[in-house]
Amino acid sequence: MAERPLLVFRQITKSFGAVRALRGVDLEVRAGEVHALLGENGAGKSTLIKVATGAHAPDSGTIHLAGERLERLDPALARRRGIACIYQQPALFPELSVAENLALRLEPTSAWRRVVWSERRRMAATLLSRIGADIDPEREVRTLSMPEQQLVEIASAMGAGARVVIMDEPTASLTRREQERLFGIVTALRREGVAVIYISHRLEEILTLADRVTVLRDGQTVACHARAEVDEAALIRLMVGREVDQLYPASESAPGAVRLELKGLCCRAAGGRPVSLRVRAGEVYGLAGLVGAGRTELARTIFGLTPADAGEVWIDGSRVSIGSPQAAIAQGVAYVPEDRRRHGVVLELPVGQNISLAAWRRIFPLGWLRGDRERSEAEHFVRALSIKTPDTDAAAANLSGGNQQKVALARWLATRPRVLVLDEPTQGVDVGAKSEIHRLVRRFAAEGMAVLLISSDLPEVLGMSDRIGVMRGGELVAELPQGATAMDVMSAALGQTPSEGAA
Repeated sequence: MAERPLLVFRQITKSFGAVRALRGVDLEVRAGEVHALLGENGAGKSTLIKVATGAHAPDSGTIHLAGERLERLDPALARRRGIACIYQQPALFPELSVAENLALRLEPTSAWRRVVWSERRRMAATLLSRIGADIDPEREVRTLSMPEQQLVEIASAMGAGARVVIMDEPTASLTRREQERLFGIVTALRREGVAVIYISHRLEEILTLADRVTVLRDGQTVACHARAEVDEAALIRLMVGREVDQLYPASESAPGAVRLELKGLCCRAAGGRPVSLRVRAGEVYGLAGLVGAGRTELARTIFGLTPADAGEVWIDGSRVSIGSPQAAIAQGVAYVPEDRRRHGVVLELPVGQNISLAAWRRIFPLGWLRGDRERSEAEHFVRALSIKTPDTDAAAANLSGGNQQKVALARWLATRPRVLVLDEPTQGVDVGAKSEIHRLVRRFAAEGMAVLLISSDLPEVLGMSDRIGVMRGGELVAELPQGATAMDVMSAALGQTPSEGAA
């Protein structure tokens, strides 16, 4: 690994009005290394990356690339100088082919240039082969999976001669096998002498891949360490500025009467199978299982998005009919979906309108829009959930991921639910925001809600659940008590005999 830094930031500052996003950030990245960039949501990572790619001009500070000071930087110049960013949501043209997308970025532009289609396809095939991507250059991008689109982005970066590749939460939507494939590509880039800046909330990935780690907090660089010098606990302390001894707070209430009961519930049209379970008032019932086990499908059926065609739903001892989300809300059922950016919040709308969306019949009972009442309601939840926002008129898109998730929670809490279904509630948020959300979930249960918690994070399921249901193939195959082990859960999820203690 070369010791001389390839990309150097010195005392970078950036403000947006009264908000100081960067307060003198230092970062050095070497050729041939994977350099992890860590920090809570709002720590300044995204702003620094936008400075690196030329999307934002810093207010002060210096940037050096290969020993040369860059006096100005815009996106086109950053690409020409070899700085590329692979975003969580690839920026490709869905209706064009893979070869056409690559050509738009890599071929010189000219009004009179003749397109040689065979050469264009050959170039695309060569670049894809270089990174081990088995993708037909003639396929339309809209037919590609998310990991395949990321591979096209990486091929584009390599074709442009990238010397610095920034990966922003690249594994957020990938399966385990797809993650392992991406890790292999990162390792190959390192061998070729490319500097990789790797951003992820998943600390286990950082400890596996990174050569060095820089941690940002409140817009400042607080530490830079070699991978061997830190462990997960140390990284958490650096990120949040305090010990996080209790990521999973203890239950604050004893479960009461059965609040939600499913009796053979399923939507066969959506591929579901009958599920029966009970969740008590004041209880957090964790739902575990491997990818494709049917947990999200069950949640959607409970909420009426894919109405049940068999079975029954009982709430507080009464059978109810839930054929739509409106019916679910009327019966006191709330659902916070897995993908907050697509289904959890409307990014373009202000925080206040996001919070009132699901409860507008209660907030505006006569159909008249009342801004004062909506604002009062939103301000109540901003305070109650400690949502960090300048005001309730701020666009949800400007909030950090953890605060967007709190807005999604506030929207459904505004409906005053009796049953709260949470699907991956802490996915893609930093460890500090995750801890805050866990405390909120415990508080909701203490207030008498029945909470159905779906999570692929096994420590989260084990740490937060009063009982754990394990699904496999669309069925509930085991119920485990509080104190069950990871081995118990995985044995049930894989179809093996769980250890003693299963209910």
